[in-house]
Order: sequence, then structure tokens, then C-alpha cells
Amino acid sequence: MDTITTSRPLATYLIRHGDDNLVLAQRLAEYISWAPELEEDLAIANIALDHLGVAHHLLAYAASVEGDGRDADALAFLRSEREFTNLLLVERPNDDFAVIMVRQFLFDAYQVPLWEALAGSADTTLAGIAAKAVKEARYHLRHSRNWVVTLGDGTEESHRRTQHAFDELWRFTGEMFVGDALDTDMAAAGIGVDPASLEAPWRRTVLEAIADATLSEPEDTTVRVGGRSGFHTEALGHMLGEMQWLQRAYPGLEW
Repeated sequence: MDTITTSRPLATYLIRHGDDNLVLAQRLAEYISWAPELEEDLAIANIALDHLGVAHHLLAYAASVEGDGRDADALAFLRSEREFTNLLLVERPNDDFAVIMVRQFLFDAYQVPLWEALAGSADTTLAGIAAKAVKEARYHLRHSRNWVVTLGDGTEESHRRTQHAFDELWRFTGEMFVGDALDTDMAAAGIGVDPASLEAPWRRTVLEAIADATLSEPEDTTVRVGGRSGFHTEALGHMLGEMQWLQRAYPGLEW
């Protein structure tokens, strides 16, 4: 077994999507108490908990499929940076509120069609997780879209920052639609979904919001990839150092 896969393809597939949600949950949790208003602080905390819940279900199921003695906590806290397979987008730092909302919106617009597709998975456990997750994802999308439009069509400063956030994050969005042999095999088995099939609905959602926000579609055609293969930006290592330190300092700790 190498550092970025498991002994079973299904477990690897589950971990990928579990990692997306785990890393984003941690990023959102870092921002709690820093939001511009109390109501938004509570919203961010609840969205973080939603992503954490999805991550737990996926990682716990992956651990049971793998059958190598690991559990969800071991997958979350005892893997190295190279063993994480999350998309690069979700590990981007919380530079400001516009970045947080644009990052969330770009990911939400991807997760809604993802969960809609996986809710019909031939794997009934994954289908059940996806059916619950899509309800939360639709709320997340409404929330983040509202903020993107509010900020983009707001003051001159909020417009500038929101456009800058789209310009900075755009290069990380293409990775969501790049598949590999595992994606092909999972889709062929009726378990997973071809990532390329999610791009069209994602673009419709994103471009409509950009227009409503009086923003411009970024011109950057660069596609940054590597997250699914365990090659990350330096941001992830710093984040994991904070997220994992307690379990690594006190192995097997239980509350």
C-alpha cells in the first residue's frame, strides 16, 4: 500500500471526498469569532459542522471498507500531508471574508451536483450519505451565493475584494473536474461519478452568480492539480500541524 491510496479502491474514493469536507471544515472552524457579524459567525460554525459530519461518515465507512484496523479518527489525525487527497481549493487560507465566501461558493456549486449524482450510487451506504449531504449542500450554496452577490454588488471595496478572490481561486477550480483511473472505475461500476460531468452545471451556477454580482469571469486558464495525488500547497501542512497536534502528542487520547 503506498502513501496515498488504501488497499481497496472504494475506500480510496471515499477518503478523497471525506478529505475535501474535513479540510474545509477545519478552515471554516479557524474563522469562527472573526466573522463580520454574530449571525454569520453562527452560520459559519454550522456549515463547518455540516462538512465535518459528512467527513466523519465518509471516513468511517472508508475505514470499515479498508478493514486494516484504522478508524475515522486515525484517518483524520494520523495521516501525513502526502496522504491527504483533498482538492487544493479547500485548503486555501482564510485571507479575508471575501476569499472565504468565494471559496465556499465555488466548492458548494461543485458539491450540489456531486451529491445529487452520488445519491443514486449503486453503493447503498454511499448513496445514503450523499442523500443527506445534498440537502445541506443546497443550503450552503444559497448562503454562499447570497454573500457573493452582496459583496460583489456592494461597495467599491467589497466589489474589488470579491473580484480579487475569484481571480486568485479560479486556478484551483479545474481540478474538481479532472478524473483519473479510479474515477473511471467507480463511475463504470455505478458507484461514483465522472468528475467531468459536473463541470457544466457548476459553470452555469457560477457564471450566473458572477453576473448577478456585477463581477467578471476570471481570464486565468491555469489549472492547478495535485491534491488528489497527495501533492499540496504549503498551506495544508501548516493547517494539519494545528489540527493534528493533540492526537499526535497523546496517541489514543479519548475524551
